[in-house]
Amino acid sequence: MPSTMKGPGLFLAQFAGDAAPFNSLASITKWAAGLGYKGVQIPTWDARLFDLKKAASSKAYCDEVKGICADAGVEITELSTHLQGQLVAVHPAYDAQFDGFAPASVHNNPKARQKWAVEQMEFGAKASKNLGLKASVTFSGALAFPYLYPWPQRPAGLIEEAFAELGKRWKPILDVYDENGVDVGYEIHPGEDIFDGATFEMFLDAVGGHKRCNVNYDPSHFLLQQLDYLEFIDIYHERIKAFHAKDAEFNPTGRQGVYSGYQSWTNRAGRFRSLGDGQVDFGGIFSKLTQYGYDSWAVLEWECCLKHPEDGAAEGAPFIQHHIIRVTEKAFDDFAGGTTDKKMLRAMMGI
Repeated sequence: MPSTMKGPGLFLAQFAGDAAPFNSLASITKWAAGLGYKGVQIPTWDARLFDLKKAASSKAYCDEVKGICADAGVEITELSTHLQGQLVAVHPAYDAQFDGFAPASVHNNPKARQKWAVEQMEFGAKASKNLGLKASVTFSGALAFPYLYPWPQRPAGLIEEAFAELGKRWKPILDVYDENGVDVGYEIHPGEDIFDGATFEMFLDAVGGHKRCNVNYDPSHFLLQQLDYLEFIDIYHERIKAFHAKDAEFNPTGRQGVYSGYQSWTNRAGRFRSLGDGQVDFGGIFSKLTQYGYDSWAVLEWECCLKHPEDGAAEGAPFIQHHIIRVTEKAFDDFAGGTTDKKMLRAMMGI
């Protein structure tokens, strides 16, 4: 039977805070449900909402978390380990910036920080299984990204060595996810070594085509690179296991292009917007994903540089609901059909 995409879902990371209703899982899920969301994606690093280590070892705790969500009227869409995945591979240029993603006990110690990140990722696999989830979303981290632009000239083999090392670090993690029956959806994102289709293919080769190596599809990052985000679905649809619905706009000028001149988010040529306020063709995206049988969640990730987050969230649920295509179980021309048999078919062709 054909399946319809699930949603709307809401990624809670940008909304969690110290003030009610954003400071506990019980209250933030009720708030989300009140806006029309049917699912929530949980940021696993935020202790106000979730205890990842406990979830990895305690089915009872996971049942409690699911119960809290169910009482509010939502399901868990996926667990997010974006910050921990980022720390699986960090170029030294970013050490100071990314230390803030990890506990103080591993600051200024890249090896200890990476070990912590790998353990966290493994917790994510086990917690997802305990919650009955089939997919998780994350970042890949990066070793080569500072060398993105081919000037100065890159030494021969630099990129190949970077991806070989990235694959070496991720392959054992992907094996743990496979043991737990969970797909890893990498968010293809500038700043990661996986930032477009070509780099995803390089990474996929580096992990031996691992079946758990998949994509968290977010068209906003593709629009800002001027990549064809609809053709991306045609090419990689079999690997798309999660979907962040996020809008963006790209308005080049005589002063700025794709790189946006080191400007603030508000003043960039390319910037994120709330759903419906940008340039992403969501009608085309929902049609393509539906065409290829995507039946998992459509999850709002809000990162608008202008609109208040609560307004973006309130507008996002009906926007996603409007775009979800209820899959038909019949063909539009069934009314004109009739019964046939092989003899009739051959007769129609004169054979």
